[in-house]
Amino acid sequence: MPRYFLKLSFDGTNYHGWQAQDNAITVQAEIEKAISQLLQEKIEITGAGRTDAGVHAREFYAHFDTSFSFDNETLNKTVYSLNAILPEDISINTVIPVNSLAHARFSAISRTYKYYISRNKNPFENKHSWCVHGNLNIKLMNAACEILYKHIDFTSFSKLHTDVNNNNCKIFLANWNEENNILVFTITANRFLRNMVRAIVGTLIDVGKSKITLDEFRTIIENKNRCDAGYSVPAKGLFLEKIDYPPEIFD
Repeated sequence: MPRYFLKLSFDGTNYHGWQAQDNAITVQAEIEKAISQLLQEKIEITGAGRTDAGVHAREFYAHFDTSFSFDNETLNKTVYSLNAILPEDISINTVIPVNSLAHARFSAISRTYKYYISRNKNPFENKHSWCVHGNLNIKLMNAACEILYKHIDFTSFSKLHTDVNNNNCKIFLANWNEENNILVFTITANRFLRNMVRAIVGTLIDVGKSKITLDEFRTIIENKNRCDAGYSVPAKGLFLEKIDYPPEIFD
C-alpha cells in the first residue's frame, strides 16, 4: 500500500503526550480517529517520536499506509477535511507521498527543540513558557552549552529505565538567546533521550544561577548519573520545532 507522511502541529496542553494510551487523551489517538473516519478504513499512524504530556510541536511528522488512492486534489481536500474534524489544538499542515521505506521516526536525521522561559509573569505566555525569576547569567549558560558538544553519552539527562540500546546522541547546536524578555534555548541533535531536553535546561538554569560551576556541569555529564543533574523543567515550555529528513524519501 502507498505510504504518506502527515506534517502537523499541536498544542500539547490538553494531551497526555503523543503516543496512544489506554484511558488517556493523546494526539496520536485523536488523529487516528479522524483519519479513519475520513478514509472509511482503520488507519494506524506512526509518529516521529514520543512527546511527554504537555509538550508542544510546531512541526511533527507521522506516517501511515492506506489503500485509498490520492491525487493532488484529494490530498488538499484531505488536509481540509481532517482539520475540520480534529480539535482546534491539532493542525494537519500537509499530506506528503513518500516511498514505502520512509519512516517518520527512523528516517529522521535531526530534530530541533526550543524551550521558552519568561522573565516576568505573563498571562498570555503562561501556557507555553516557564517563568523563572531572578538573575540568570546567559553567558555562563552558553559556555555550558559548548561543553555539550564535547560529549555523546547523555545518560545524566535521560529518564531512568527506558527501553533504548544506548544513550549516545550527537548534538549539533545548543544555545540561549533572549527575544522580547523571553529566553529561548535551542538544541538540535541526531536523536534525543526521554526527558533529555528538560533535564539539560534544568541543569543549565543551575549554571545560570551559579548553583553549579562549568566544571561541575562537565562532571555531571561524565558521571552518567541522572541524580547528579538538575531539575526537569515543566513540559509546557518545550516545543518540538523542526525535524529534518533526507530528500530521497519523498516521492
